[in-house]
This record gives sequence, structure tokens and C-alpha cells, in this order.
Amino acid sequence: MPTLTLSELHGLAARALERAGASQAMANVTADALVAADAQGLASHGVARVPQYATHLRNGRADGTAVASIAHERRGALLVDARHGLAFPACALAVAEAVRRAREFGIAFAGVTNSHHFGVAAWHLQPVAAARMVGLAFGNSPAAMPAAGGRHALFGTNPIAAVFPRRDAAPLTIDLSLSEVARGKVMVAAREGRPIPLGWALDAEGQPTTDANAALQGSMLAMGGTKGAMLALVVELLVTALTGAALGFEASSFFVDEGNRPRMGQAFVVVDPDALAGADVYFERVETLIEAMHQDAGVRLPGERRDALRARATKDGVDVPATLHQQLLALAE
Repeated sequence: MPTLTLSELHGLAARALERAGASQAMANVTADALVAADAQGLASHGVARVPQYATHLRNGRADGTAVASIAHERRGALLVDARHGLAFPACALAVAEAVRRAREFGIAFAGVTNSHHFGVAAWHLQPVAAARMVGLAFGNSPAAMPAAGGRHALFGTNPIAAVFPRRDAAPLTIDLSLSEVARGKVMVAAREGRPIPLGWALDAEGQPTTDANAALQGSMLAMGGTKGAMLALVVELLVTALTGAALGFEASSFFVDEGNRPRMGQAFVVVDPDALAGADVYFERVETLIEAMHQDAGVRLPGERRDALRARATKDGVDVPATLHQQLLALAE
């Protein structure tokens, strides 16, 4: 298994995306996000997605020449149209505008429509933490999970992420999919020919399965049963009813080559602590809670493991499966 530096991996991913039709700007910001995922140990959302993205760019499911723009705005609220491009440039525009408007108005909501797969939700919130603000991120995806009591896929896995800056330490970063596990983990298991644990997914007939390929043809199970399905409903409505984006069941799967333009939705909420109790109070409350959490020796703060893996990857590089490495080389040539 070859080991690549983060710079080498970024260059390979960006070249592959450009060869597939992405603009240089779109390819670079997308590679930024994918390589960051690999550096944090999140291979299911890393450069393993490049072949999928490249196929979508080539067959028109994504427009590599798209330039995201603000479609509607009113003070602290705005809607960014991704124009069917890869999601990352549109999300970057939405987050930058949300930070700017939260600084002016105290809070901002930025929606994104006509978008694509947006990778690790928390990655988009890094500029929010850098601005010493609180951020939330939401997104939907093609149908992969049934509604409460249902058997067939209706919602996406619909991730939620949050970032809470600290005064003198790395921010708390929380990122979770509302399925029992991220669907990308099933994708990796299918690619590697491994079974998945019972309780992760249902097959196409609505029956529990340990076959990763059958799970990709069926649906994921919601985290926490009914409660997880209800949270998925909340996210689905936040990122579609407010933005005009496609519902999960209206979008063709990301895991097929042919299909419609997914038109996914994302939403970002940014809050300036100074607009409420004030930054001093905010930081005191955060540190008081963290101190209480650390009274139990086994507590690990959210984001700590990812930060440690990123530091190690920055120093030592990232191992890339040989088959994937060959795919990336072929796409970049």
C-alpha cells in the first residue's frame, strides 16, 4: 500500500478532477476537503470519492464549469445556488457569507441548493471556528434510510455537524450521520469485499443484512431507531423546504454512474457569541463544561482523535490502497 504526502495526494486528486472537467478552482477546493478527510482517518469521504466525482463530471451529473452564486438574500439569510457543480465551492461561499453576516447581525443562515455530495460536514465549519463563532452544518443526500416505521429508503443519511471554538485550545468539533453508520463505510466494505455488522442496514426487500452490496441496494438503519429517523426528517426539511433543493428520494444515488443531477441541499447556521451573553461568558461556560467532562478519565473530547490523526498524517503521509492509487493515477494522466 503506497504512502503519499498530503501534498502529493492533493495534487493527484486535483489533477484527476480537472481531467474529468472540473475548473481549477473547483478541483482544488474539492481536493482540499477530500485530502483533509483522509488525513483525519475518514477514508469513506476522502479521495476514494474522486472516481465517483470524476464519473459524475464526465457524464453530466455534475457541472465542472459551474460558478456558485447568491440567488436570494435578506440581511442574515441567504441562498447560494451551486448550479449543479460539486458542492465544495458553493458551501465555501455560503459559509464565508454566513460568517460575515453573523458578525454584522449576530446570526446568519446560509442555504445551498442544486448541490452535490458535500463530504465531511464539519470540514465546512473550519472558517467559523477561526472566526471565534459557533457553527452548525446540515445536509441531505440521495435516499438511503427509511422513515420511522418504514421499510424503504426515503431520507438521506443527513449528517449534522457543529463547531464550538475554545479560547486557547482546538475547537470542539462534532460530526455525525443520522444513520447507524455513514453510508460511506458500507461503500468501503463493499469495495473490499467485507461483511458489515447486523443492525447497520436492510436489503432491497427491507430485511436485515450483513452483505455490504445488498445494503447499498437497500437502505441504512437510523441511529437510535425512531429518534434518529425523526432527526433525519428535521434535516431533510431544513435543507430542502427552505432552499428548494431535491428531496432525498428524488435524487439518483451517488453510487451509480448514470442518473439525474442530484440537486442536494445544505444549510449552515453561524452565531456570534458576542451578540448574546458575550464572548467572555461563552468561553467560560464552554471551559466549565469541559472541565466537568474531564472528571471522568475515559472522556474524549469530540474532534481530538481527528486532530491527532491529522497531525500524524501531516508528518507521515497517508496510506492509499493500491487499487485506488492506480485509479487516481489513471484519472490524473
